[in-house]
Amino acid sequence: MSDLAGIDVAAQVHGLTVVGVAPVLPDDGLRPDIRSVVLIGPDEPGFWSGFTASPEYADGDPDPLDRWSRRVLGTIACDLGAKAVFPFGGSPYRPFIAWSLRSGRAFQSPVGLLVHDTAGLFYSVRGAIALTEEIAPVAGTNPCTQCPRPCLTACPVAALTGAGYDVSACHAFLDTAAGADCLTSGCGVRRACPVGQDRRTTPQSAFHMKAFHPR
Repeated sequence: MSDLAGIDVAAQVHGLTVVGVAPVLPDDGLRPDIRSVVLIGPDEPGFWSGFTASPEYADGDPDPLDRWSRRVLGTIACDLGAKAVFPFGGSPYRPFIAWSLRSGRAFQSPVGLLVHDTAGLFYSVRGAIALTEEIAPVAGTNPCTQCPRPCLTACPVAALTGAGYDVSACHAFLDTAAGADCLTSGCGVRRACPVGQDRRTTPQSAFHMKAFHPR
């Protein structure tokens, strides 16, 4: 049997944490004996200092965060006699959005992005541990239920609203001087969410924005 608390402890050594547990359905594309996935995400803000001290961050090769995630989560999974799966790396793509919603700790936000009960709109998943045991999800509270929803009006060019996401308008804005704040400090819509506002450091946000909008 896999100890969920033990997985979380192993993840926390690397600045990660369990962000949800989801049951696996037959059409999820995993082995038929897999019953649950334990979703692992950054335990911010401490995550960033750990990652930036890694060899992957320093070696100058492409995709340092993905390579670091494979190494770290792969090791945790191997120690459990389990397997790690990832939301990157190409086909077959795993249903991480469905798993997140199925966990009961992530929800669709008013702007369409996933929002997490503790990470807010900064929710992300670096990978999952696939287990043969059935582990019941522990649902969280939807943070949008009693929220004034500042995310709906936070985008300075209305590229991301309740009506959808205009990706081209977002990229165009980031190329302007006015877009520097989002480019260096992170998406204004994500930052507007009252949950998790202090999670990410400015350098971490700039790293993710550079990956989204390389110059």
